[in-house]
Amino acid sequence: MKAVVTGGAGFIGQRLVRSLLAKGELTLADGSTAEITSLIATDIVAPAEPISDDPRLTFVAGDFGTEEMLDLLVTPDTQLVFHLAAVVSGGAEEDFDLGMRVNLHSTMALLERLRALPHVPRIVFASSVAVFGGTLPDVIEDGTACTPQTSYGGQKLITEHLLTDYSRRGFLDGRALRLPTIVVRPGKPNKAASSFASAIIREPLQGQEVICPVREEAGVWVMSPRKVVENFLRAEELPAAAWGTSRSVSLPGLTISVKSMIDTLREVAGDAVADRIRWQPDAEIERIVYGWPVRFAANRALEMGFSADRSFREIVEAFIDDELDGTFVE
Repeated sequence: MKAVVTGGAGFIGQRLVRSLLAKGELTLADGSTAEITSLIATDIVAPAEPISDDPRLTFVAGDFGTEEMLDLLVTPDTQLVFHLAAVVSGGAEEDFDLGMRVNLHSTMALLERLRALPHVPRIVFASSVAVFGGTLPDVIEDGTACTPQTSYGGQKLITEHLLTDYSRRGFLDGRALRLPTIVVRPGKPNKAASSFASAIIREPLQGQEVICPVREEAGVWVMSPRKVVENFLRAEELPAAAWGTSRSVSLPGLTISVKSMIDTLREVAGDAVADRIRWQPDAEIERIVYGWPVRFAANRALEMGFSADRSFREIVEAFIDDELDGTFVE
């Protein structure tokens, strides 16, 4: 079988690609399993280093929404797509047209290509808790209404509804995961409004000063890269019947304040590391971040076998082990 990962050059995309190759087989929409014979990863640019030398893997750089790219990605043997490619929250808010083109119109083109296949393909979509916003209850329940307050959140929510309807009509087998803020992201900050949540851990551990653009009482709903990939694989293997009438689920995560994040960094790495953080509130970032929910009762996700990290300390230590070779700058 052929599988596809869009957003494959991103740090989650690369981890997912390697995990898929290691797993070797995946579940088809009819419940049977099949060996992965071809895996195509794509992104707007290629990663700096090859993801893997596995002969089953092909990486293709380009815009996934173009006719030429869709011809390559969606072929009669395409059985599964992990759709991670997106313009991130801050970028979609800054450039409405770009966000709409990539996050919505290109995604719709991908869904239409999948619908045209002679079989029912499976698609796992990276959605976001940004689908919630505005006046919210203290705890988000499974039935809480989605009222996004950003273009990014609106684009993600529209795609969720499309996946549910395409699945209802038997065009494809879709499932959408509402991801918490992913920490700790390696590399450099991007335009995501949540980028600071990784930067305030990542940069100090590498000996660099960093600006925190939100106040210490700000809360964040978080999940580690390790756990995100684990949950993506879980989403793929679940039978269609497990999703019922809604093809979207809010993943379980950890609720933590910025202050507690920094306190944990101090416990793990010491005062000198934590003292590299400087405070400089940014009104636009605060407007976006303070509009996101931070507490969830993710009962449906837990019943479906999805899981959260055990502690934020575990997340920080995993970053040190996975990305910094077990060491940091004291």
